[in-house]
Amino acid sequence: MLKGRSAVVTGSTSGIGLAIARALAREGAHVTINGFGEAAAIERERAALEREFAVAVRYSPADMAKPAEIAAMLAEAETAFGAVDILVNNAGIQHVAPLEEFPPDQWDRILAINLSSAFHAMRAALPGMKARRWGRVVNTASAHSLVASPFKAAYVAAKHGLAGLTKTAALETATFGVTVNCISPGYVWTPLVEKQIPDTMKARGLTEDEVKRDVLLAAQPTREFVTVDQVAALALYLCSDAAAQITGTNLSIDGGWTAQ
Repeated sequence: MLKGRSAVVTGSTSGIGLAIARALAREGAHVTINGFGEAAAIERERAALEREFAVAVRYSPADMAKPAEIAAMLAEAETAFGAVDILVNNAGIQHVAPLEEFPPDQWDRILAINLSSAFHAMRAALPGMKARRWGRVVNTASAHSLVASPFKAAYVAAKHGLAGLTKTAALETATFGVTVNCISPGYVWTPLVEKQIPDTMKARGLTEDEVKRDVLLAAQPTREFVTVDQVAALALYLCSDAAAQITGTNLSIDGGWTAQ
């Protein structure tokens, strides 16, 4: 389906991003993965993608809090593959604390990585997509782009902003064969979710099991975590020709959370 296309997926050394990178590579796209982690483990993932799917896979260590590094990553991918046809803005971090105790440096970093990085990446990628009259941008938002939860001021603000940014970019590119959409997962069992459990325990005075049962899964009527592969399948559909008339949307995949 995507043979000959190329993609950049930010925050893709684990979790949702890695699942999306795998889905795109499986359909024939060359991929640039990005994110932090142990160098040897990242290289194993990169090499496994190449070997398993017979596509070219690059790794960029670009810091999504640094605009110059984001622009360089997109330029390098375009040079290596001849184009960036698909951009998946997936990088994200989290911090959980009451608003009056929320560290300002955490606020700034969460907005930089969860929101501003998508702006900088799209700013670099969209001119080429428009010139070629084909492109797909998929932004990983969250159920928190539609509803709020306590103790997550920066994350909720960033994800609400990402939903608005998606709509604006979609309108600006609508006549160029480019679509821009965001996916809003509920709770997906990923390293990002796992790492916020201790802070949530502290903020709410709960045990680990109580956080999982009474905070995380209580939000989702299905009482099940969304899987990374389910999110990746939706992202892959949005990159297909079948989704050419879907743009500016915010698609929930949250076990019914935002239906309540």
